[in-house]
Amino acid sequence: MVAKRMTQSPKSNAVLVHALGSGVRSLSNGLADVPPLLTRVLQEEAWREFTTPRGELIRHEKFLDFVLAPPTAGLGADIELVRRIVANDPVACELLEHALNDTQTPDQNTSVAAGDSHEEQQLSKAHQAALKRLHRDAPEIYKKVVAGELSTNAAMVEAGFRAKTFSVPATRPEACARSLKKNLSETHLRELIKLLTDTY
Repeated sequence: MVAKRMTQSPKSNAVLVHALGSGVRSLSNGLADVPPLLTRVLQEEAWREFTTPRGELIRHEKFLDFVLAPPTAGLGADIELVRRIVANDPVACELLEHALNDTQTPDQNTSVAAGDSHEEQQLSKAHQAALKRLHRDAPEIYKKVVAGELSTNAAMVEAGFRAKTFSVPATRPEACARSLKKNLSETHLRELIKLLTDTY
């Protein structure tokens, strides 16, 4: 589905744009309203030209610029947040991705900033893959991520898709022991002690 350019006035566009911005910034109240609002904003391309509540005329050439621009010149949001909010609405998702692809230059990436290292890019890809799996296989836990109740990593652990990990200080045996006691079950502690005893 491709968005059709509509010839609306900046003031008419402003109504849609500001409603969408309010929904994105107030997830607890506006989450259900965001996908249909985003659909209209994209279909009518209201994001290209609108007025702020103070009457300032705003113009954007790229949809990504509109998403990142601070309120009330834009949504003041991260593109991955917007993607998560509309993930359950196929129409909004398709329009969103089309708008991003249509307004990006070839060297832009919506989820990885220019100049990021290879390691940072790989982490971002892993993050996106985790969100997709949660959305597909653990929708209830995925909702907690969208609501900000869980980090993506904690959600993956809770869903059983990723093993819980933790760090221990390598040069402080007593601190290492405290960390192991805190994070391991009694069964796993006994197994670890047996393995260490058998080894040494």
